[in-house]
Amino acid sequence: MAESLDQKRERVKKIIRLFKKHIPNPECALEHKNAEELLIATILSAQCTDARVNIVTKTLFKKYPSMKAFAAAKLPELEQDIRSTGFYKNKAKSIKACATDIVQKYGGKVPPVLEQLVELAGVGRKTANVVLGNAFHIASGVVVDTHVTRLSFRLGLSKAKTAEKIEQDLIELVPKEHWVNFAHWLILHGRQTCMARKPICGDCFLSDLCPKLGVK
Repeated sequence: MAESLDQKRERVKKIIRLFKKHIPNPECALEHKNAEELLIATILSAQCTDARVNIVTKTLFKKYPSMKAFAAAKLPELEQDIRSTGFYKNKAKSIKACATDIVQKYGGKVPPVLEQLVELAGVGRKTANVVLGNAFHIASGVVVDTHVTRLSFRLGLSKAKTAEKIEQDLIELVPKEHWVNFAHWLILHGRQTCMARKPICGDCFLSDLCPKLGVK
């Protein structure tokens, strides 16, 4: 018999309790000191590991300490500065355009408003959710990346194929106060235990709540 919405919500509550017990302090893996740095780091993280982004931003943020500096950057030079993150031409173009918008429209500070963020170059809903949730502690939605997508399917929380629809499914199931941390939990669990190719199901603390146990 298919699981009802109420049953699924109850299972999510149990999943959250276990996450709180085993991963009590989930954090954003992208190193940043403010919303501006987090925005740039998140743009760079597309199709790139957080570890690589952190290596690049360690020197990048010293060279470009503000949105004004990024807006004034010479595009060929910025491209080389972020080259190792991949897709560097598009990312450099987005970063420069985004920084220019922020300087011109918002005085160089990232606006804490979803509708304003998604209008910036290179900023989609996922990036906006990351910035709002981690820099401003505003739960605007649930961040959906490859780990969240995979675990949402394996845990039976969504059958959707797109990030937008998966997010809507999670919003319906997860209490709003846990939206930000729930994404962190799924990402961390996806990296440490529920990997794409060889999930370590025998050591998984969610095994009793996982309808997709053993999926390879």
